[in-house]
Amino acid sequence: MNTKADIGVVGLAVMGANIALNLADSGNNVAVYNRTKSVTDEFMAGEAAEKPIVPSSDLAELVGNLAQPRVVLIMVKAGGPVDAVIDELVPLLDDDDIIIDGGNSLFTDTDRRYEDLSQKGIRFIGMGISGGEEGARHGPSLMPGGDASAWPVVETMLRSIAAVAPDGTPTCEWVGPGGAGHFVKMVHNGIEYGDMQVIAEAYDLMRRGLGMAPAMIGDVFERWNQGRLDSYLIEITASILKVEEDEQPLIDLILDAAGQKGTGKWTVIASMDLAEPTALVAEAVYARIVSSDPARRQAIAGIFDDPTDLLDEATVDDIEAALYASKIISYAQGFRLLSAASDEYGWDLDMGSIAGLWRAGCIIRAAFLDDITASYRSEPDLEDLTLSPFFSRALKGADGSWRAVVADAVSAGLPVPAYASALSYFDGMRSRRLPADLIQAQRDFFGAHTFERTDRPRGEFFHHDWSDD
Repeated sequence: MNTKADIGVVGLAVMGANIALNLADSGNNVAVYNRTKSVTDEFMAGEAAEKPIVPSSDLAELVGNLAQPRVVLIMVKAGGPVDAVIDELVPLLDDDDIIIDGGNSLFTDTDRRYEDLSQKGIRFIGMGISGGEEGARHGPSLMPGGDASAWPVVETMLRSIAAVAPDGTPTCEWVGPGGAGHFVKMVHNGIEYGDMQVIAEAYDLMRRGLGMAPAMIGDVFERWNQGRLDSYLIEITASILKVEEDEQPLIDLILDAAGQKGTGKWTVIASMDLAEPTALVAEAVYARIVSSDPARRQAIAGIFDDPTDLLDEATVDDIEAALYASKIISYAQGFRLLSAASDEYGWDLDMGSIAGLWRAGCIIRAAFLDDITASYRSEPDLEDLTLSPFFSRALKGADGSWRAVVADAVSAGLPVPAYASALSYFDGMRSRRLPADLIQAQRDFFGAHTFERTDRPRGEFFHHDWSDD
């Protein structure tokens, strides 16, 4: 490659390699570097061989291969490795060069790096990337945030590799300053945890509760994917449940111990810091933790009577309604968290734009997100998705089935933590009065923490001398 590269990619693991190939296919000249030289050599001997990609033996050579202002995309493991690459890069760069962190970094780390690099004259972008291996190669959802002055430099390049939503819009848009991009990606991943849990609960209810075989359940998910639950995760679930090995369902050979990489946990921690209840995501995280100790579960199961398993009342259609209603609540909680973060950190997040970024390319892509995008575009100041006419009608329509499924599952001894949590949240939010009055009285009794009164304006606090009573 005789001309200088438009962008350098550091890190050629699955995501970095596929992003580099995507960039090259989209008309960009690319320089690449990996700490282990054999990885670079293998990459260049493969699909990259016939593309406008040039290898670099070290970071100095990578920087030398770049046109100015230089743009370096870091695709290494989050945490210390990102800092290590940045520390090595900074002495090689000039003022106004751009570093992009495309990993799953914690947003507070991105804030720190943004502030530090700004003082050194380097422009920094923290960019959430979703879509996995396939998305990285053929079109991911990109969520960039950080130094806004860098966006005009990289906008065309990043949009060229993004997925395209049904209305023709690339799923790449500037999110906001500081750590906004990685915060949005974190919430995306938290919602992803919730989506996977509500799907898993539907599978379990049909498998154990209705006694259906995996392939038959796969047919149900396939049918659901033609309706309002149309989504990537529903689609792949239908495929998974039809796969066999040695004439038995492969799903039955997979150990029921789910892993996690931390972004769901980060979402829950952030929600507590910002006092926003992402309860369904929390239940999804805890469900994975419960699953991760099968030996203990087997020991406990040996002591207690087996649950009845079979559902008495709930039908497949009821389960679909419960899944859909719980999904609405999960997204409502997620967007409440985004709104709270926007206010707390001064990010000025556009909820309609964020929903639009998730309509294609990412793991949670779904027709459902078109409805969320439309809701926020028609009401930009919408405080809660459940207040949207579209979603409030949907929740009213699902109410009876949702309750029947949760009640039937509890009676049968089948765990439905996501459905039950979503329903409890919904009932709490639609209650004109909650028992928190008693909690406030208790707090004032033992700790003089004070309380507000229903017959006085909000913001006035009172203490009662309970000992006199």
